[in-house]
Amino acid sequence: MILYPAIDLKDGQCVRLYKGEMAQATVFNDDPAAQARAFQDAGCEWLHLVDLNGAFAGEPVNAAAVESILAALDVPAQLGGGIRDMATIDRWLSKGLSRVILGTVAVENPDLVREAARAFPGQVAVGIDARQGRVATRGWAEETDVTVTDLARSFEDAGVAAIIYTDINRDGAMQGPNIEATEALARAVSIPVIASGGVSSMADLIALRDTGVIAGAISGRALYDGAIDLAAALAALREDA
Repeated sequence: MILYPAIDLKDGQCVRLYKGEMAQATVFNDDPAAQARAFQDAGCEWLHLVDLNGAFAGEPVNAAAVESILAALDVPAQLGGGIRDMATIDRWLSKGLSRVILGTVAVENPDLVREAARAFPGQVAVGIDARQGRVATRGWAEETDVTVTDLARSFEDAGVAAIIYTDINRDGAMQGPNIEATEALARAVSIPVIASGGVSSMADLIALRDTGVIAGAISGRALYDGAIDLAAALAALREDA
């Protein structure tokens, strides 16, 4: 199971939100590239980036910060937030991003996801963010009647590289991930599922890994707070792989 350290970008800074609320953002580092290098130096295999402003604006906002991170990295990175057309997808991948994450458009324009997955094999993931099993879009501000499983299954044959499932009510709350729902989703689809939201301890990581079906886990606040030692966690996950 791959552990993805998260860098959430708001106004050019590394922040963490509490349950998806932009008004409840804690700044952890004002130098995103330095933070990325620190994660890389600890041994991470991937980085998970989110343009929080972009998720609300519907277009990239923290592009300069993302580009500074990409310039500082040797490991691959994935990015979500405000990526809603082929031109933006193409632009980010051409700048060295390894994977784009499509969230809102997966609900509003699923054909775009399929088109992108065909055009860029292995480089398109779907981000599914939910409250009580219902998908939320546009920076988690709008809730839909679409269920997580139905949306995921609709992309089974699309060639999507991964599904990143976030339980919004667990995100940034340090209360543990929704292992039951994440495992159920991973068993319901053949697409690799990455867990996000609430991963706050080594025990959480082990529990996710021990399901045997979850491909990865994203953690942010716990790494910044020191609740998870990144180097130790990576070593433990590799030893038990």
